[in-house]
Amino acid sequence: MKIGIIGAGNIGGNLTRRLTALGHDVAVANSRGPETLRELAEETGATPVRAEDAAEGAQVVVVTVPLKAVPLLPDGLLDGAAEGAAVIDTGNYYPQRDGRIAAIEDEGLTESRWTERHLGHPVIKAFNGTYAQDILDRPRPAGDPDRLALPVAGDDEAAKRTVRALIEELGFDTVDAGGITDSWRQQPGTPVYGLRAGVEAVRKALAEASPQRPADFRA
Repeated sequence: MKIGIIGAGNIGGNLTRRLTALGHDVAVANSRGPETLRELAEETGATPVRAEDAAEGAQVVVVTVPLKAVPLLPDGLLDGAAEGAAVIDTGNYYPQRDGRIAAIEDEGLTESRWTERHLGHPVIKAFNGTYAQDILDRPRPAGDPDRLALPVAGDDEAAKRTVRALIEELGFDTVDAGGITDSWRQQPGTPVYGLRAGVEAVRKALAEASPQRPADFRA
């Protein structure tokens, strides 16, 4: 599968490592230019590209940048993606880092709905509460009692199926967390955020979430 990764931090870098190891054709970009990704490219075989080229022909695009950087992404970022491409949003709103975002704070938009509006494309929310090192260290075969489960939210059911299958290929179970309107259940400060557990515990944590954002995660 052709996959574009926009953002080469902890999550983006480790997804690049695992997805190339699984045989996927990965293009990776960051905000500083492809020349700064030479070491990651040599390590993994991924192709370093400019952000505006990362989605070209991609069946899956991973957007893994700080929320404050989403409006700064190039216009038409996803124009060259394959028809029906699944776009994964791994982002979280941290006001101390991102500044106050009124649409999230005052209008009650979920973080991923806000991101969708800026990208002009539906997204699938996944990996936002995942420890980056777990992507490398915690994959397990299906049926293993220690296999972790990740919540996955999104409105595009076909794209969600694609993303869930990819996560399962990476060595993790998945739990359908509903649509993007429901994705507050996996935002920072919720019981499932950062939870290392299996399917049933993840379902329980999603059910126990409160729509009231904790004070630590408000501006």
